[in-house]
Amino acid sequence: AATWQRLLAEASAVGGDRVAQIDASRDAWYRGFVAEEIEAFCRTPVRDDSGRDHAGLLTAQDLAGWSATYEDALVVDVGDGWSVAKPGAWSQGPVLPQMLQLLPGVQYVDGVATADTVHRAAEAAKLAFADREAWYGDSAPVPLTELLDPSYAEARRALITGTASMELRPGGRAPRLAAYAATPGRVRGDGVSGLGEPTVSPTGAVRGDTVHVDVVDADGNMVSATPSGGWLQSSPTIPALGFCLGTRAQMFWLDDGLPSSLLPGRRPRTTLSPSMGLRDGEPVIAFGTPGGDQQDQWQLCFWLAHTVGGLDLQAAIDAPTWHSTAFPSSFAPRGWEPGGLVVESRLGAATLADLRRRGHLIVDAGEWSLGRLCAVGRGGPMLRAAADTRSGVGAAAAL
Repeated sequence: AATWQRLLAEASAVGGDRVAQIDASRDAWYRGFVAEEIEAFCRTPVRDDSGRDHAGLLTAQDLAGWSATYEDALVVDVGDGWSVAKPGAWSQGPVLPQMLQLLPGVQYVDGVATADTVHRAAEAAKLAFADREAWYGDSAPVPLTELLDPSYAEARRALITGTASMELRPGGRAPRLAAYAATPGRVRGDGVSGLGEPTVSPTGAVRGDTVHVDVVDADGNMVSATPSGGWLQSSPTIPALGFCLGTRAQMFWLDDGLPSSLLPGRRPRTTLSPSMGLRDGEPVIAFGTPGGDQQDQWQLCFWLAHTVGGLDLQAAIDAPTWHSTAFPSSFAPRGWEPGGLVVESRLGAATLADLRRRGHLIVDAGEWSLGRLCAVGRGGPMLRAAADTRSGVGAAAAL
C-alpha cells in the first residue's frame, strides 16, 4: 500500500494532466525508487530450491532500458473459413494453429470426440510441442513462416500413424533441443494437480492459478487476455515494496544458442496463450484458459468441439477433454512421459480402451477435471459468454 501511495504522490507532483501523471508513475517504477529497490533486493542472496543462497540478476538498468511494445497478432488460416489469432512465438501460441493444420477431417459423434480424433489430436500435439521446444522463443530467430506453411503441415501429418509415437520429433531445418529436454525425465504428474504451476484443483485444494479473461461489448469489440507473472507462494517478497518478483524467467534454458536461451533484454517463452477465432476474417469468439502447457491443448479440445462437433460455447467447454504429457514441461523439473495421455473418463470406456490399444499410456483423471476455459462470442445482435465449471472459480456474466 505504501508503494502505491508513493506512486500516487509522484503522479500528483506533476500537476493535473492525466498523461503526465501516468508518465511520472511509470518513471518512478522503471527509473525511480521501485527499480532501485528491486536492484538492491536482487543483490542480496536468497535461499532457493537448490538449498543454497544466490543473488538475482535484475538491475535498475534492466528496468530503465525496457518498455512494453505493440505487435500484430499472428493470424493463421486453419480451414473451413476459420482463422485463429494468437500471440507470437515468444509464447506457445502458435502451437494451436500448428495442431489445427495437422487435423483436417476429425470427427465427433453426439458432441463427443471419437477415439481416432483424440488419437490424432494427441499425436498432433506431440509434433507441435516438439517444434515449440526446438524453435519457439525470443532469443533467436524463429522460422515461423516455415512452421505455419501448409506444405510443412502436410509433410508433418504423414508422421501421424495408427499408433502412439514415443519420440520427441521436432521438424524444420536443423532443429536443436536443450540437452535436458531431449531425454525423457520425471513423469509430470497425474494431470490434475501436476501441471507444473499451482493450479486450482476440482476440490479447490490448491490455491493460486493463472487468470484468463475474455470480454466482448455491444459494438463487437473483443479482448482475450491471459495475465500471469508466476506465483506468490514461491517467490520472496521485496520488503521495501511489499510485492514479489515474477517467476517466468524459469521458462528460459541455460543452454546457449537456443531460441529460449537466457539473454539480457529477452522475454521468456511463456505458456500464456489467449486466443481469438475469426470467421471469414471477422472476429467472432475469444477464448482461453489457465493451465500451463495444457492451455493450447485444452483450447484445441474446445475449438474442435465447437467448430467440428457443432456445440455452442458452453457445451464445447463442457465437452470431454484430454491432453498429452509426451513433451518436455515448461516448468521444473521439465519432465515428460513418452506416450502419456491424460483424459476425462466421459470420453467413454470404449474410447479409452481403443486409445490404450493404440499405445497411449492413459491416465484417467476423472469425469470433470481438465480445462479452465472461458469464452465469449458474437453473432448478429447476440452476445454470448460461457465459463468452465470444473474448478469452481470460473464465471460468465452479461452486464
